[in-house]
Amino acid sequence: MKKFSTCASNSILAIRRKKEITKVLVSIIRIIVLLAIGYVILYPLLHMLITSTRSRESFMNASRIWIPDSFAVKENYKIALEILDYSKSIWATLKYQIISALIEVVTCSIAAYGFARFKFKLKGPLIAWLFLTILIPDIMVIMPRVVNFSRLDFFGILGFFDKITGIDLRPNVFNTGFAFWLPSLFGVGLRSGILIYIYIQFFKGLPAELEEAAWVDGAGPIRTFLSIAVPSSGVVILTVTVFSLIWHYNDYLLSSMYLSADYPLAVYLNMMLERLPAFGYLALSPKEPETMAFLMAGCTLFVTPMLIIYMILQRWFIESIDRVGITG
Repeated sequence: MKKFSTCASNSILAIRRKKEITKVLVSIIRIIVLLAIGYVILYPLLHMLITSTRSRESFMNASRIWIPDSFAVKENYKIALEILDYSKSIWATLKYQIISALIEVVTCSIAAYGFARFKFKLKGPLIAWLFLTILIPDIMVIMPRVVNFSRLDFFGILGFFDKITGIDLRPNVFNTGFAFWLPSLFGVGLRSGILIYIYIQFFKGLPAELEEAAWVDGAGPIRTFLSIAVPSSGVVILTVTVFSLIWHYNDYLLSSMYLSADYPLAVYLNMMLERLPAFGYLALSPKEPETMAFLMAGCTLFVTPMLIIYMILQRWFIESIDRVGITG
Protein backbone atom coordinates (compact mmCIF):
# COMPACT_ATOMS: atom_id res chain seq x y z
CA MET A 1 0.00 0.00 0.00
CA LYS A 2 2.86 2.38 0.82
CA LYS A 3 4.48 1.72 -2.55
CA PHE A 4 1.15 2.30 -4.30
CA SER A 5 0.54 5.59 -2.45
CA THR A 6 4.11 6.70 -3.17
CA CYS A 7 3.71 5.97 -6.88
CA ALA A 8 0.38 7.79 -6.96
CA SER A 9 1.82 10.86 -5.25
CA ASN A 10 4.79 10.85 -7.62
CA SER A 11 2.50 10.67 -10.65
CA ILE A 12 0.39 13.53 -9.27
CA LEU A 13 3.53 15.62 -8.73
CA ALA A 14 4.69 14.82 -12.26
CA ILE A 15 1.33 15.90 -13.69
CA ARG A 16 1.45 19.15 -11.69
CA ARG A 17 4.98 19.83 -12.89
CA LYS A 18 3.92 19.25 -16.50
CA LYS A 19 1.01 21.65 -16.03
CA GLU A 20 3.26 24.29 -14.50
CA ILE A 21 5.83 23.88 -17.28
CA THR A 22 3.03 24.09 -19.86
CA LYS A 23 1.70 27.30 -18.27
CA VAL A 24 5.17 28.85 -18.27
CA LEU A 25 5.74 27.91 -21.91
CA VAL A 26 2.32 29.27 -22.91
CA SER A 27 3.05 32.52 -21.05
CA ILE A 28 6.43 32.86 -22.77
CA ILE A 29 4.89 32.21 -26.20
CA ARG A 30 2.12 34.73 -25.45
CA ILE A 31 4.66 37.37 -24.45
CA ILE A 32 6.73 36.74 -27.57
CA VAL A 33 3.67 37.01 -29.81
CA LEU A 34 2.49 40.22 -28.10
CA LEU A 35 5.97 41.74 -28.35
CA ALA A 36 6.12 40.86 -32.05
CA ILE A 37 2.68 42.38 -32.69
CA GLY A 38 3.58 45.46 -30.63
CA TYR A 39 6.79 45.91 -32.57
CA VAL A 40 4.97 45.67 -35.90
CA ILE A 41 2.42 48.25 -34.75
CA LEU A 42 4.85 50.65 -33.07
CA TYR A 43 7.69 50.40 -35.60
CA PRO A 44 6.27 53.01 -38.06
CA LEU A 45 5.63 55.45 -35.21
CA LEU A 46 9.09 54.99 -33.69
CA HIS A 47 10.75 55.28 -37.11
CA MET A 48 8.79 58.45 -37.84
CA LEU A 49 9.72 60.07 -34.52
CA ILE A 50 13.41 59.21 -34.75
CA THR A 51 13.74 60.20 -38.41
CA SER A 52 12.07 63.54 -37.72
CA THR A 53 14.82 64.44 -35.23
CA ARG A 54 17.85 63.44 -37.33
CA SER A 55 20.30 65.88 -38.87
CA ARG A 56 21.68 65.63 -42.38
CA GLU A 57 24.99 64.28 -41.08
CA SER A 58 23.30 61.47 -39.16
CA PHE A 59 21.79 60.12 -42.39
CA MET A 60 25.29 59.63 -43.74
CA ASN A 61 26.23 57.31 -40.88
CA ALA A 62 24.66 53.96 -41.76
CA SER A 63 25.87 52.35 -38.51
CA ARG A 64 23.56 54.52 -36.36
CA ILE A 65 19.87 53.99 -37.15
CA TRP A 66 17.79 54.04 -33.97
CA ILE A 67 20.08 56.36 -31.98
CA PRO A 68 21.39 59.11 -34.31
CA ASP A 69 24.78 60.61 -33.60
CA SER A 70 23.46 64.14 -34.15
CA PHE A 71 20.04 65.78 -33.95
CA ALA A 72 18.29 68.69 -35.67
CA VAL A 73 14.95 68.74 -33.88
CA LYS A 74 14.43 72.50 -33.89
CA GLU A 75 15.42 72.96 -37.53
CA ASN A 76 13.34 70.06 -38.85
CA TYR A 77 10.17 70.96 -37.01
CA LYS A 78 10.54 74.66 -37.77
CA ILE A 79 10.67 73.94 -41.50
CA ALA A 80 7.79 71.46 -41.19
CA LEU A 81 5.65 74.04 -39.39
CA GLU A 82 6.34 76.58 -42.14
CA ILE A 83 5.65 74.13 -44.98
CA LEU A 84 2.40 72.98 -43.39
CA ASP A 85 1.42 76.57 -42.53
CA TYR A 86 0.41 74.93 -39.30
CA SER A 87 -1.56 77.63 -37.50
CA LYS A 88 -3.61 78.47 -40.58
CA SER A 89 -4.14 74.88 -41.70
CA ILE A 90 -5.13 73.62 -38.25
CA TRP A 91 -7.75 76.39 -38.08
CA ALA A 92 -9.05 75.34 -41.51
CA THR A 93 -9.18 71.76 -40.28
CA LEU A 94 -11.30 72.79 -37.31
CA LYS A 95 -13.51 75.02 -39.44
CA TYR A 96 -14.22 72.56 -42.24
CA GLN A 97 -13.55 69.01 -41.11
CA ILE A 98 -14.02 68.90 -37.35
CA ILE A 99 -17.30 70.84 -37.49
CA SER A 100 -18.50 68.54 -40.28
CA ALA A 101 -17.60 65.51 -38.18
CA LEU A 102 -19.57 66.77 -35.18
CA ILE A 103 -22.58 67.65 -37.34
CA GLU A 104 -22.44 64.15 -38.80
CA VAL A 105 -22.48 62.57 -35.33
CA VAL A 106 -25.79 64.32 -34.59
CA THR A 107 -27.58 63.84 -37.91
CA CYS A 108 -26.56 60.18 -38.25
CA SER A 109 -28.00 59.44 -34.82
CA ILE A 110 -31.35 60.92 -35.85
CA ALA A 111 -31.46 58.96 -39.11
CA ALA A 112 -30.41 55.73 -37.38
CA TYR A 113 -33.06 56.11 -34.66
CA GLY A 114 -35.73 56.36 -37.33
CA PHE A 115 -34.47 53.22 -39.08
CA ALA A 116 -34.14 51.26 -35.84
CA ARG A 117 -37.35 52.17 -34.04
CA PHE A 118 -40.02 52.97 -36.65
CA LYS A 119 -41.77 51.03 -39.36
CA PHE A 120 -42.62 52.94 -42.52
CA LYS A 121 -43.00 52.44 -46.24
CA LEU A 122 -39.85 52.07 -48.35
CA LYS A 123 -37.84 51.19 -45.26
CA GLY A 124 -36.34 48.15 -47.02
CA PRO A 125 -35.21 50.04 -50.14
CA LEU A 126 -33.80 52.85 -48.01
CA ILE A 127 -31.79 50.35 -45.96
CA ALA A 128 -30.47 48.90 -49.22
CA TRP A 129 -29.57 52.42 -50.36
CA LEU A 130 -27.77 52.92 -47.05
CA PHE A 131 -25.59 49.89 -47.74
CA LEU A 132 -24.88 51.20 -51.24
CA THR A 133 -23.51 54.40 -49.72
CA ILE A 134 -21.13 52.21 -47.70
CA LEU A 135 -20.05 50.07 -50.65
CA ILE A 136 -19.63 52.84 -53.24
CA PRO A 137 -16.41 54.83 -52.67
CA ASP A 138 -16.47 58.64 -52.67
CA ILE A 139 -14.19 58.84 -55.69
CA MET A 140 -16.96 57.37 -57.89
CA VAL A 141 -19.40 60.17 -57.04
CA ILE A 142 -16.96 63.04 -56.65
CA MET A 143 -17.65 64.56 -60.07
CA PRO A 144 -21.47 64.72 -59.62
CA ARG A 145 -20.83 66.39 -56.27
CA VAL A 146 -18.49 68.92 -57.84
CA VAL A 147 -21.08 69.75 -60.51
CA ASN A 148 -23.82 70.05 -57.91
CA PHE A 149 -21.80 72.25 -55.56
CA SER A 150 -20.76 74.57 -58.39
CA ARG A 151 -24.45 75.40 -58.83
CA LEU A 152 -26.19 74.19 -55.71
CA ASP A 153 -29.79 73.24 -56.26
CA PHE A 154 -32.37 71.22 -54.32
CA PHE A 155 -34.78 69.09 -56.37
CA GLY A 156 -34.09 71.28 -59.41
CA ILE A 157 -36.24 74.13 -58.07
CA LEU A 158 -33.71 76.89 -58.66
CA GLY A 159 -32.80 75.45 -62.06
CA PHE A 160 -36.47 75.49 -63.07
CA PHE A 161 -36.71 79.09 -61.86
CA ASP A 162 -33.66 79.92 -64.00
CA LYS A 163 -35.30 78.44 -67.10
CA ILE A 164 -38.45 80.47 -66.57
CA THR A 165 -36.99 83.82 -65.57
CA GLY A 166 -33.41 83.62 -66.82
CA ILE A 167 -32.17 84.53 -63.34
CA ASP A 168 -29.71 81.98 -61.97
CA LEU A 169 -29.99 81.87 -58.19
CA ARG A 170 -27.96 78.68 -57.75
CA PRO A 171 -25.03 79.52 -55.43
CA ASN A 172 -21.50 78.27 -55.82
CA VAL A 173 -20.48 76.77 -52.46
CA PHE A 174 -16.89 75.96 -53.41
CA ASN A 175 -14.27 77.45 -51.10
CA THR A 176 -16.87 77.69 -48.33
CA GLY A 177 -17.72 75.51 -45.38
CA PHE A 178 -21.10 74.62 -46.85
CA ALA A 179 -19.48 72.12 -49.21
CA PHE A 180 -18.51 70.17 -46.07
CA TRP A 181 -21.35 71.02 -43.72
CA LEU A 182 -24.33 70.36 -46.00
CA PRO A 183 -23.56 66.64 -46.72
CA SER A 184 -23.01 66.06 -43.00
CA LEU A 185 -26.23 67.93 -42.18
CA PHE A 186 -28.25 65.65 -44.48
CA GLY A 187 -26.53 62.46 -43.32
CA VAL A 188 -24.63 61.80 -46.55
CA GLY A 189 -21.21 63.03 -45.49
CA LEU A 190 -17.94 61.17 -45.26
CA ARG A 191 -18.69 57.52 -44.38
CA SER A 192 -22.08 58.47 -42.95
CA GLY A 193 -23.47 55.07 -43.93
CA ILE A 194 -21.11 53.27 -41.57
CA LEU A 195 -21.92 55.64 -38.72
CA ILE A 196 -25.66 55.23 -39.26
CA TYR A 197 -25.26 51.45 -39.30
CA ILE A 198 -23.36 51.54 -35.98
CA TYR A 199 -26.11 53.66 -34.45
CA ILE A 200 -28.81 51.33 -35.80
CA GLN A 201 -27.22 48.26 -34.24
CA PHE A 202 -27.06 50.02 -30.88
CA PHE A 203 -30.58 51.49 -30.94
CA LYS A 204 -32.04 48.05 -31.75
CA GLY A 205 -30.61 46.78 -28.47
CA LEU A 206 -32.23 49.45 -26.31
CA PRO A 207 -35.19 48.17 -24.20
CA ALA A 208 -38.45 49.07 -25.86
CA GLU A 209 -40.14 49.35 -22.45
CA LEU A 210 -38.35 52.64 -21.78
CA GLU A 211 -39.80 54.23 -24.90
CA GLU A 212 -43.24 52.76 -24.25
CA ALA A 213 -43.21 54.29 -20.76
CA ALA A 214 -42.31 57.66 -22.27
CA TRP A 215 -45.14 57.37 -24.79
CA VAL A 216 -47.59 56.57 -21.99
CA ASP A 217 -46.45 59.74 -20.24
CA GLY A 218 -47.29 61.70 -23.38
CA ALA A 219 -43.84 62.07 -24.92
CA GLY A 220 -43.66 62.26 -28.70
CA PRO A 221 -40.96 60.74 -30.92
CA ILE A 222 -38.65 63.77 -30.67
CA ARG A 223 -38.91 64.03 -26.89
CA THR A 224 -38.49 60.26 -26.54
CA PHE A 225 -35.35 60.41 -28.65
CA LEU A 226 -33.89 63.31 -26.66
CA SER A 227 -34.88 62.10 -23.19
CA ILE A 228 -34.54 58.31 -23.54
CA ALA A 229 -32.38 57.33 -26.53
CA VAL A 230 -29.68 60.01 -26.35
CA PRO A 231 -28.93 59.73 -22.59
CA SER A 232 -28.67 55.94 -22.99
CA SER A 233 -26.31 56.17 -25.97
CA GLY A 234 -23.17 57.61 -24.44
CA VAL A 235 -21.01 54.65 -25.47
CA VAL A 236 -22.09 54.60 -29.11
CA ILE A 237 -21.89 58.39 -29.39
CA LEU A 238 -18.29 58.27 -28.19
CA THR A 239 -17.46 55.50 -30.66
CA VAL A 240 -19.04 57.31 -33.59
CA THR A 241 -17.43 60.62 -32.58
CA VAL A 242 -13.92 59.13 -32.55
CA PHE A 243 -14.45 57.43 -35.92
CA SER A 244 -15.96 60.53 -37.49
CA LEU A 245 -13.20 62.83 -36.20
CA ILE A 246 -10.43 60.55 -37.45
CA TRP A 247 -12.00 59.99 -40.88
CA HIS A 248 -12.64 63.68 -41.47
CA TYR A 249 -9.27 64.71 -40.08
CA ASN A 250 -7.41 62.29 -42.39
CA ASP A 251 -9.39 63.14 -45.52
CA TYR A 252 -7.61 65.21 -48.12
CA LEU A 253 -9.41 64.17 -51.32
CA LEU A 254 -12.65 66.06 -50.70
CA SER A 255 -10.81 69.07 -49.30
CA SER A 256 -8.57 69.30 -52.34
CA MET A 257 -11.64 69.08 -54.61
CA TYR A 258 -13.82 71.61 -52.77
CA LEU A 259 -11.15 74.19 -51.92
CA SER A 260 -8.65 76.13 -53.99
CA ALA A 261 -7.07 77.85 -50.97
CA ASP A 262 -7.23 77.81 -47.19
CA TYR A 263 -6.52 74.09 -47.18
CA PRO A 264 -6.77 71.94 -44.04
CA LEU A 265 -3.79 70.15 -42.57
CA ALA A 266 -4.25 66.87 -44.48
CA VAL A 267 -3.98 68.65 -47.85
CA TYR A 268 -0.83 70.53 -46.85
CA LEU A 269 0.72 67.28 -45.67
CA ASN A 270 -0.02 65.72 -49.03
CA MET A 271 1.59 68.75 -50.74
CA MET A 272 4.79 68.84 -48.67
CA LEU A 273 7.04 67.57 -51.48
CA GLU A 274 5.64 70.16 -53.88
CA ARG A 275 6.11 73.00 -51.37
CA LEU A 276 9.69 72.17 -50.34
CA PRO A 277 11.37 74.01 -53.27
CA ALA A 278 9.64 77.22 -52.20
CA PHE A 279 11.61 77.01 -48.96
CA GLY A 280 14.95 76.51 -50.65
CA TYR A 281 15.12 72.70 -50.63
CA LEU A 282 15.33 70.62 -53.81
CA ALA A 283 12.93 67.76 -53.12
CA LEU A 284 13.90 65.42 -55.94
CA SER A 285 13.07 62.34 -53.91
CA PRO A 286 11.65 61.52 -50.46
CA LYS A 287 14.89 59.61 -49.83
CA GLU A 288 16.91 62.83 -49.70
CA PRO A 289 18.11 63.43 -46.10
CA GLU A 290 16.40 66.75 -45.45
CA THR A 291 13.31 65.68 -47.35
CA MET A 292 12.86 62.55 -45.26
CA ALA A 293 13.42 64.44 -42.00
CA PHE A 294 10.96 67.20 -42.95
CA LEU A 295 8.33 64.70 -44.12
CA MET A 296 8.55 62.72 -40.89
CA ALA A 297 8.40 65.92 -38.84
CA GLY A 298 5.28 66.93 -40.78
CA CYS A 299 3.71 63.51 -40.20
CA THR A 300 4.45 63.79 -36.49
CA LEU A 301 2.81 67.21 -36.34
CA PHE A 302 -0.16 65.83 -38.25
CA VAL A 303 -0.85 62.81 -36.04
CA THR A 304 -0.19 64.57 -32.73
CA PRO A 305 -3.65 66.23 -32.27
CA MET A 306 -5.59 63.02 -32.95
CA LEU A 307 -3.12 61.02 -30.88
CA ILE A 308 -3.65 63.32 -27.90
CA ILE A 309 -7.42 63.09 -28.26
CA TYR A 310 -7.28 59.31 -28.51
CA MET A 311 -4.98 59.04 -25.46
CA ILE A 312 -7.49 61.05 -23.45
CA LEU A 313 -10.51 59.04 -24.65
CA GLN A 314 -8.93 55.61 -25.19
CA ARG A 315 -10.27 53.99 -21.98
CA TRP A 316 -13.86 55.02 -22.64
CA PHE A 317 -13.43 54.31 -26.36
CA ILE A 318 -12.29 50.70 -25.78
CA GLU A 319 -15.17 50.15 -23.35
CA SER A 320 -17.62 51.59 -25.86
CA ILE A 321 -16.28 49.36 -28.64
CA ASP A 322 -16.85 46.35 -26.38
CA ARG A 323 -20.42 47.39 -25.48
CA VAL A 324 -21.44 48.42 -28.99
CA GLY A 325 -20.12 45.15 -30.38
CA ILE A 326 -17.95 46.42 -33.25
CA THR A 327 -15.41 43.90 -34.44
CA GLY A 328 -12.87 43.74 -37.24
